[in-house]
Amino acid sequence: MTDQSQAKIATKSSALKGTVYSVLTAISVSHLLNDMLQSLILAIYPLLQHEFSLSFTQIGMITLTYQITASLLQPLIGHYTDKHPQPYSLPVGMGFTLAGLLLLAAAQSFPVILIAAALVGTGSSVFHPESSRVARMASGGRHGLAQSLFQVGGNFGSALGPLLAALLIAPYGKGHVAWFSLAALLGMIVLLQVSKWYSHQQQLLKKRGPAAVVVNRLPPRTIALSLGILLLLVFSKYFYLTSLSSYYTFYLIHKFGVSIQDAQFHLFAFLLAVAAGTILGGPIGDKIGRKYVIWVSILGVAPFTLLLPHANLWWTSVLSVIIGLILASAFSAILVYAQELIPGKVGMVSGLFFGLAFGMGGVGAAVLGYVADKTSIELVYQICAFLPLLGIFTAFLPDVEGKNR
Repeated sequence: MTDQSQAKIATKSSALKGTVYSVLTAISVSHLLNDMLQSLILAIYPLLQHEFSLSFTQIGMITLTYQITASLLQPLIGHYTDKHPQPYSLPVGMGFTLAGLLLLAAAQSFPVILIAAALVGTGSSVFHPESSRVARMASGGRHGLAQSLFQVGGNFGSALGPLLAALLIAPYGKGHVAWFSLAALLGMIVLLQVSKWYSHQQQLLKKRGPAAVVVNRLPPRTIALSLGILLLLVFSKYFYLTSLSSYYTFYLIHKFGVSIQDAQFHLFAFLLAVAAGTILGGPIGDKIGRKYVIWVSILGVAPFTLLLPHANLWWTSVLSVIIGLILASAFSAILVYAQELIPGKVGMVSGLFFGLAFGMGGVGAAVLGYVADKTSIELVYQICAFLPLLGIFTAFLPDVEGKNR
């Protein structure tokens, strides 16, 4: 039996054993550590801007560098590991992140910051496709739940980054980023245990021999159209989220005159809401269907995004939490929907969508930074407010779950 056949079967084999919560917990904790370390870069943007006299365009270039690095590599890595699973690539990916953090802490120039950001992006590109496959293997057939548990770890990590930056980095300076290398080391230890379980599952699959592989009954044209719609929805989601994750602190400081630390606390509240929304999307999608979750989470957030640019500080904080809660529920549903759209290509699909998410975030950061430099940070939010209206295209998605059932 080929490695590709094993990878296809692996996503179904755990259904015989039930959901493996210990593995899901470990991979979620690893995702928390990975994304916490990534979000430190976003959280210390005001410090970097002050120390190196960076423009908004240069701030956007930092985000573009580490997110484009991840987005270009992830689909390629996912495609390769569909054919040749690499269990022990997980701790290696965290090792790239560790190297990036240490270089960032010691950076004395803008080009070195970009190199550090690229290393962090490379770490994510290695981590996400295989860890998403592990989540599906351990799901016991509850794919939406597994992806939500996996995703919520990452989102809690993204929320913790700004909070820890406000408490441990902002008062003392950029050099204290180096202390977070301990978190990367912890992540490598946890992922090593996950890799051992993953490798054991691969050995069991070789002993069991071939099993039936789900075949999608949708015509190729419908699959291509559906993928195009899903990619458009990911674009709208992450382009908008970038306006908040990358520039929310600057927006609050510029428009309302809050301090850097207060702005980081507001960012933490938004990212915490994103984490809460993520854990809801998968289980709800398992019960009522993922298309309905996608519909509500993208288009349903539009009224709140349209109100945000016109709100005072208190309502801005409230609306950002509501937006994060609703919009975040989409990704788990979109990812599992896409995996069911193209069965047997878990790594490639995961890499494509995680990669696009990072890529759209990177492009969005660069474009929005340029717009902010040329006009104002307030105009950025007025423009982005209309992006969730693209959720109307969800109406054209087919009933994948019904077709494959």
